[in-house]
Amino acid sequence: MRDVLDLGELHAEVTRKAIKHVHLSVLPPAGKVRVAAPQGMALDTLRLFVISKLAWIRSQQRKLQNQERETPREFLNKESHYLWGKRYLLEISFADAAPAVSLTPRKLQLQVRPGSDTARCEEVLNGWYRQQVRDVVPALLAKWEPLLGVKAARVFVQRMKTKWGSCTPESGYIRLNTDLAKKPPECLEYIVVHELVHLLEPTHNERFASIMAMYLPQWQHLRKQLNRLPVRHEDWGY
Repeated sequence: MRDVLDLGELHAEVTRKAIKHVHLSVLPPAGKVRVAAPQGMALDTLRLFVISKLAWIRSQQRKLQNQERETPREFLNKESHYLWGKRYLLEISFADAAPAVSLTPRKLQLQVRPGSDTARCEEVLNGWYRQQVRDVVPALLAKWEPLLGVKAARVFVQRMKTKWGSCTPESGYIRLNTDLAKKPPECLEYIVVHELVHLLEPTHNERFASIMAMYLPQWQHLRKQLNRLPVRHEDWGY
C-alpha cells in the first residue's frame, strides 16, 4: 500500500511495511523523499513526523545537488579507477583464460577473454571490488562487534544504488555497498560501525548520535569526507 504526503513544495512517498519504526530516505538524483512506515500508523502521524524532519530533508537534498558525480566508466586503457582511495590507470589485456584483476603501483590490470565487451569488463571488475570489501570486513567486525556488544547475523556486499550501507535490525542483516572499496579505508570502517550501531538503535535519533560519538568520535567528519567524494554516475547518497 502506498500513499503520498503533499506538503506544499515537498512530496513524500509512503510505503507500508511490517516494521516497527519509521524510516526516512532522501534519494538521488532529484532528492525524492520516501518514507517506510509501520502498517498501522496513521497518515496524519506520518505527516507530523516528516514536517519535524524538514530541515534534515532539505540538507540532504542540498548535498545531492552539490555532490560530484563520476563520469560513466568506458573501460578504456589509461582510464582512472580507484581502490581504497588511491587512483590507478586501467590496463586491459585479453587472454583465453579465467578473468583476473591485479595491481601494480600505478596500474589496475584487467584481464578478460577475447571479445569481452564493456559490460563484461564492468562485471569482472565489480566482482573484484566486492571481494576486496569481503576480505576486509571480518577484521572490522572482530574489532567492533565486541566493543559495541552486538553481533551481525550476516553481512552482504552488493551493488547499491542509493545507499552506502543498510541494516535490518529485526534480522541482524547488514548490507555494504561494493563501491566502498573505491573509497579510503576509514570510510568503510565508518559505514560498518554505523550499521552495527543500528542493531542498538534503529533510527538516526539522538541516542544513535550519542552512541556513534562515544565509540567513533570522528564519525561526523568521516561522514562528511565520504559525502564529499565523487559517487558513481548512477547516483546515490548516504
